[in-house]
Amino acid sequence: MSKLNQTASMNFHLSIPRPNEQYLHLECSFSVNQEQIEIFLPSWRPGRYEIANFAKNIRGFKVFNEKNQLVPFNKNSKDSWIINAGKSKSLNIKYQYYSNELNAGSTYVSETMLYVNPVNCFIYTKEHLNNSIEIDLKIPEDWKIATSLNISKRKLTTDSFDALFDAPFICSNSLLKRSYIVQGISFNIWFNELLDVPWEKLIHDFERFTAKQIEDFGEFPSKEFHFLFHTPPFKVYHGVEHLNSTVIALGPSYDVFKGLYSELLGVSSHELYHVWNVKSIRPREMRPYDFRNENYSKLGYIYEGITTYMGDLYLLKSGVFNITDYLKELQVQFQRHFDNPARFYTSVGDSSFDTWLDGYVQGAPGRKVSIYVEGCLLAFVTDYLIRKSTKNKYGIEEVMRRLYYSHEINEKGYDEKDYQELLESVSGVSFQNFFDHYINGMHSYEQILQDALAYFGLEMNLIDSKLTSENTLGIKLKPSKSKYLIHSFSPGSPADMCGLCAGDEIIAVNDIKLEGDLEQWLGYFNIRDISLTIARAQRIIEKKIPVVHRSFYPKYKLNVLKEKSSAQLKALQSWVCDGSL
Repeated sequence: MSKLNQTASMNFHLSIPRPNEQYLHLECSFSVNQEQIEIFLPSWRPGRYEIANFAKNIRGFKVFNEKNQLVPFNKNSKDSWIINAGKSKSLNIKYQYYSNELNAGSTYVSETMLYVNPVNCFIYTKEHLNNSIEIDLKIPEDWKIATSLNISKRKLTTDSFDALFDAPFICSNSLLKRSYIVQGISFNIWFNELLDVPWEKLIHDFERFTAKQIEDFGEFPSKEFHFLFHTPPFKVYHGVEHLNSTVIALGPSYDVFKGLYSELLGVSSHELYHVWNVKSIRPREMRPYDFRNENYSKLGYIYEGITTYMGDLYLLKSGVFNITDYLKELQVQFQRHFDNPARFYTSVGDSSFDTWLDGYVQGAPGRKVSIYVEGCLLAFVTDYLIRKSTKNKYGIEEVMRRLYYSHEINEKGYDEKDYQELLESVSGVSFQNFFDHYINGMHSYEQILQDALAYFGLEMNLIDSKLTSENTLGIKLKPSKSKYLIHSFSPGSPADMCGLCAGDEIIAVNDIKLEGDLEQWLGYFNIRDISLTIARAQRIIEKKIPVVHRSFYPKYKLNVLKEKSSAQLKALQSWVCDGSL
C-alpha cells in the first residue's frame, strides 16, 4: 500500500506494468474520518459537451484500508461508488483504466508513451474537490514530462481537482520542446513522435498570432502556456483547450508541416483563443463545472463559434495568413453551412443545447447544425454589424475584451442577455432582430452574409461542382475508398425525388457494377437514361433517376473584389489590421 504524503489531501500512484494490455494502473490514497464515502469519476470533460461514460474503461476496482484489508463498496451509479469505510483511518483505492485511444481528449498507454487526461480517469470525492493532489509517476528514467502541472522529479502536484482535470500530461523519451516569450510569458511547444520540426518558421508564426491575441485582450490569463502535440502516423485532427495548455492531435505525421501546416496553425490559434473564451469567459451554466451532470448551454455559438472565427482571423491580422489564405478557410465554413439542410429546421442555439445528445457524431440526417460553423459565420456577421455601426472604430474583438474584463461576468459567468447587452453597448444599435432571426431562429443567412462580404470589399461566387453525383444527382457521399455510401441529399434533387436514402450504397449504374468509377459512368451516360442499383438493408433496389433542370451542391468561392470603393477599402484595412492583403 502506498504511503500517504501528509502534505497532500489525495495521493495518486500511476504505473503501466504491462503496456501491451494498455491499462493504466492507478492507486488513490487519502485519510477518512467518516464511515461512508462516495467516490466519483467525471461523466464528461470540458471542451466536449457530451456524456462520455469514462467508467466503461475501468476494471479491477478494489478498496483497502490502512491495514491492507479489503473494504466493502457498492456501485451507486454508472460512475460512482459508495465505500463502507467503517472505522478505517485511510483508504487506498486501486483500479485500472483502459487507455487505447489517441486523440486530444483521451488517455493512452503504449511502450513508448503515457498520455493522461486526468478528467478521464481520476476519481474524486466532494470533500476533496478543493484540496491538494500529488501524483507519483512510475515511468522509465529517460522519459520526459510535458505538462502545466508542477513537476518535481517524477511527482506532479496541483491544488484542486478542478485544476487537475484541466491539466493533461504526456510522458515519453521522444518529447521535443522549444519555447518563445511574449509579454514576459513563456509559451512552450512540445512534439511527440515527430523528429524533423522546422522550429524557426514554427516559432516565428506562433509568436505572431500569440502576440496579436494578447495585444487585443491586453493580458494573458495564465502565467505560462504549453502546446502539447501528438503527431501520429494516422489521419487525425483534434484539439482540446485548457487554461494553461492545449493538446492537439494532428496527422499523419509526414504531412504535418506540409499539406497540414495551415491546419496546424489554425487549430493552435483556435485553442489559444480558448484561454480567454470559455476557460476564462464562461457561460453561467458552467461556472463552476458540474462534472457529474450535463452542463446545458445555448451559447456554443460564442464559446466555439466565435473562437473558430477569431482563431483564423488572428492568423490574418498577425500576418501569418494573407487574405487569400484566410478566405480559403472562411469559405470552408460557407460551404458547410449551405450544404447542410438542417439550417432550415434547427437554430444554432438549440443545436448548442443539444450537443449533449449527438453534437459530435453525424446523428439523424438534417437534424442539427454545427456550433462551430454557424457560430463562425454569425461571428463574421456580428463583426460586420459592429464595424458598420461604429464606422470601423470597433469590431467583435472589443466585445470579447469587455466580456473578459467584466468582473461580474468573469466571476459569475455570463448569459445571452449579458452578451447581447455588450453587443448593443459597443455598437450603439439593437441586436434583437439578429438574435431572433439568426441565433434563436432559422432565418436564411444568405443575404446578411452577402451584405457582410460586400462591406469588406469581398464577394461570393458559386461554381458548379465538378462531381456529377453532387451537381446533377444532388447527393453527398461518405468518404470511402471502396464504397459509394450516400451521406445526404439535397431537397428537391433527383436523388430526393426518386427516393434515395442516407446510408444507401450505390453499387451499379445502368447494370454496370462500380469499381471506383461512379463519376466516370455518370458522365458517360446521358442523365435522362440513368438507373442506379442500390443496396439498402440487405436488399437490392433499382432507382430510375428523374431529370431536374437545375444544379445542386455548388462550390462557394470567396474573393477580394478587384475594384473596391474607398469605403470598402477602409473597412477591409480596418478588419485586416496589420495583416497582409
